[in-house]
Amino acid sequence: MVGRSHGLFSGRTRHLSRHNKVSRAGVTRLINKFGAGDKVVISPMGNFRNIPHPRYRGRVGTVLETRGKAYIVEVRVSKSAKRSIVVPPEHLKKFQSK
Repeated sequence: MVGRSHGLFSGRTRHLSRHNKVSRAGVTRLINKFGAGDKVVISPMGNFRNIPHPRYRGRVGTVLETRGKAYIVEVRVSKSAKRSIVVPPEHLKKFQSK
């Protein structure tokens, strides 16, 4: 028998079953720039590495600072605020209120 794969999406494809292509997302998604204080939505794209944990999928957070090419995002979960989420720009979208 062949052994089970332990690849990047092993056990995490429930919410990431539709792996987006770069052409669908556009190149602009890869070169997004955010400043401190910007509101962003965490939307993991399945075809890139360094994706954030699926529990933060769809959450709105605030960009605190940059760390290398990634951003530190503060997300409110229940009553506490999680400050240590490091997310690359390809997994972030600008939040647009209604």
